[in-house]
Amino acid sequence: MFTRRGLITAAASAATLPRLAAIAASPQVLRIGMTAADLPTTHGIPNNGGEGFRFLGYPAYDSIVNWDFTHTDHLADITPGLFTAWHADETNPLRWICDVRQGVKFHDGSEFNADAVIWNLRRIYDDKAPQYDPPAAPIVRATVSMIDTFEKADDKTVIITTQYPFSFLPYLLTRILIASPTQWEKVGKSWAAFAKEPSGTGPFKITKVVIGQYAEMSRNEDYWDRNRIPKLDKMIVYPMAEATTRVAALRSGQVDWIEVPPPDAIPSLKQAGLQISLWPYPHTYPYTLSCLDNSPFKDVRVRQAINYAIDREGMCKMLNGTARPAVGLYPPESPHFGTPKNHYTYDPERAKALLKDAGYGAANPVKAKIMISTSGSGQMVPIPMNEFMQQNFQAVGMEIDFDVVEWGTMLVAMRSPPTSAQSHGVNGINNSLSFTDPSSMFRYYAIDSFSPINYNWGHWSNRACTDLLKRAQATFDPAEQLDLLQQAHAIVVDEAPWLFIVHDLNPRAMSKKVTGFHPAQSWYQDFTQISMT
Repeated sequence: MFTRRGLITAAASAATLPRLAAIAASPQVLRIGMTAADLPTTHGIPNNGGEGFRFLGYPAYDSIVNWDFTHTDHLADITPGLFTAWHADETNPLRWICDVRQGVKFHDGSEFNADAVIWNLRRIYDDKAPQYDPPAAPIVRATVSMIDTFEKADDKTVIITTQYPFSFLPYLLTRILIASPTQWEKVGKSWAAFAKEPSGTGPFKITKVVIGQYAEMSRNEDYWDRNRIPKLDKMIVYPMAEATTRVAALRSGQVDWIEVPPPDAIPSLKQAGLQISLWPYPHTYPYTLSCLDNSPFKDVRVRQAINYAIDREGMCKMLNGTARPAVGLYPPESPHFGTPKNHYTYDPERAKALLKDAGYGAANPVKAKIMISTSGSGQMVPIPMNEFMQQNFQAVGMEIDFDVVEWGTMLVAMRSPPTSAQSHGVNGINNSLSFTDPSSMFRYYAIDSFSPINYNWGHWSNRACTDLLKRAQATFDPAEQLDLLQQAHAIVVDEAPWLFIVHDLNPRAMSKKVTGFHPAQSWYQDFTQISMT
């Protein structure tokens, strides 16, 4: 069991700064401290979750469909990338016709074309292809699991077919980043070697990689979208898992930007003249609960009880206003929220009553173990947050213990069945997740999405919800989609396959020299418009 330690910076001793590269702080060099414990992979399928894609994915690589970061007042939507247009065949909704952008070059100078798209798709989906990437391919397949076949129709057209009607496919194509086949051949047909000398088509070029320490990116002067040629000369990213280390590096001027400053450090950072960025994004911080027969959370009453047991408002105060309470995958103001019967508040008495109905009490407490991480993309400050909740659980008679792991270990567990060795025998995983596109619920809650196929790690099984989600993604009528998704989300809230905790407000701290940053409502961001003064 954990003991209450308070917030990170209140209990931590002085941070030991990492050995950062001796790179002069030029006017147009942005240096960033990430929450990752290790440098995300640089070969076009980043690990380390959303943070990997944020810093070493989208800046250096285009997707076949890109994210649009220009409208910060609502959730980021999609925009043409290396596909300029796409549509489902009117006579066959499984068949998508995609137009390939012409005149684009990879960073190594080779031509991007339809053959490069097929080559990259084989990297992910064809385990007989020479370029198949066993460690990285599941990172994409776990989300884009519905692709069946793909082919080049001609130099300007690629055809993708899905296993079932899937109207939300363009949103998921954002996960497919395009790497240079020519460069892969040049470095010896090795993804490990490619990661040291990578080549994409993005607005930044990865120009130096020191494994485990930092990656340096430089402006791509020849980027095909002239409006997104970076203003920065360089951007350098460093893994810094410890929050106190990130704060110390920012205060000392070793970096210009940090992800997730400790909540209780924010007032003093503001007083020191540093900028604090808070902005909503599609983020939910839950426990994904195992619903297998050997888990106490198989009983819906126990799942509802744990949702009534936690003091979300108190946690948000502890987090210094950097989060909002979550009572579903979506926040209540979302058009997808629907009208569930349960609205989870801090109600210990109701939690106790539900547990009593389920056969639990002082002589027979609920006992469970949850996998939590020490840090990671979207993980906020997981140790103090879980210590806070542990007290809430104890107050209603739930003995919840923790399996503390590295972020990478958790990501592997989330893509594995709850019965697998990778899942460590836990009854839940505290992994932050998103609702970036309308198919998110299908990935998390459908029977067809049981891990390892997709992200229904807990193997929650609700046929009515699955049928609604299948109907939503089979129709191309937006009004019908919304109605079906609202109904499905109401079931999700009431059946509580997750403990819904908070929605993060994505805190960042940065030097006053950083200008031109307008945070998108996205896990990913546009660094091309940033300048250093």
